[in-house]
Amino acid sequence: MQPPKILQVIPALETGGAERTALDIGDAIVAKGWNSLIASSGGRMLDQLMASGNQHFPLPLNSKNPFTILRNGTRLARLIERESIDIIHARSRAPAWSAFLAARRTGIPFVTTYHGSYNQKSWPKALYNSVMARADVVIANSGWTGDLIASRNPWAKSRIKIIHRGTDFTHFSKRSISEQRLTALRQEWSLTADHIPIVQLARLTGWKGQETLIEAASKIVEDYPDARFILAGDEQGHSNYLARLKRRIAELGVEDHVLLPGHCDDPAAAMALSELVVVASTQAEAFGRAAVEAGALEKPVIVSDIGAVQETVLATPAVAEDKITGWKVAPGNSDELAQSLRHALDLTPNQRREIGKRARKRGQGYFSLQQMCEKTMNIYEELLAQSGENQSPKV
Repeated sequence: MQPPKILQVIPALETGGAERTALDIGDAIVAKGWNSLIASSGGRMLDQLMASGNQHFPLPLNSKNPFTILRNGTRLARLIERESIDIIHARSRAPAWSAFLAARRTGIPFVTTYHGSYNQKSWPKALYNSVMARADVVIANSGWTGDLIASRNPWAKSRIKIIHRGTDFTHFSKRSISEQRLTALRQEWSLTADHIPIVQLARLTGWKGQETLIEAASKIVEDYPDARFILAGDEQGHSNYLARLKRRIAELGVEDHVLLPGHCDDPAAAMALSELVVVASTQAEAFGRAAVEAGALEKPVIVSDIGAVQETVLATPAVAEDKITGWKVAPGNSDELAQSLRHALDLTPNQRREIGKRARKRGQGYFSLQQMCEKTMNIYEELLAQSGENQSPKV
């Protein structure tokens, strides 16, 4: 028998949690001796995908145009038939509609993964979002996400599987970060040995909370003049938002303290270089991998108390002070964020390291790359077994 062929579909391969997960699962498929295929519009991660033995098929899956979505459904169906694909797995809504149509046409199992919470304030948006719950298996990247899916789509509750987003604790490890990588970032960001780097890694978009962090920074830099806030992220076409952030930095007079360096090619080194990592999102994070990756590098985090951080970060009053892995603040509240920054910076480096060590130990138990890949591969195997018994899909 030929090894199974798994096709993942995703809008693009630029940067982000969904893209990283697609590559991680693709690598797990290849490691098992199966065939991994990924369809997308391409992007900066394409070379990495190809180097690890995955196949790529360029399609305009980043388009939300209804006619393009329909055409992509036909293109995917032809690809499924030509390549004898066994399972199709979608990681975003627009390509999920195309994948849904292709799966219905070809009769192969259909899987989706919720990587986000997806705003849903009208019935057309609810209909658009609902495709993510129309699969044979609906993977939620956290328990919080699973509850959200079930509340919106109670008819899909039995098909929801919780698989926490996995972090590579070998890659995100202090031992794996060379001094050369750290030195390169220090030079790029003009950091000296006296500076205290506080890092946020997130694309530049309003709900990621960069404005809140800039305002919080302005409230503490007089007392902590060596603090340097590095808001690294790709603007991804949000040039107006980037301009707004620059104006806000100038208005608050923190040009010497807040840096907007753009996309960071080495997030592990960026977090390793930091004293603190901040996740200042103003909307719910379906998982929030940055907090887990920071913990993997033994760095304490300050996060907005919204979404899946209940699972990823331990903070008072839910746990005792000697059990915390970070701090939680109200989303969009720069005063609370500034207060937590003060508290964290008033600790000794050793005290911050102890918090970070707890974060890494907990993350290894719950959020490892290995558990994510194993659980996902188990789902594929179950679907392949069911498909062999009954060719009628449940979608």
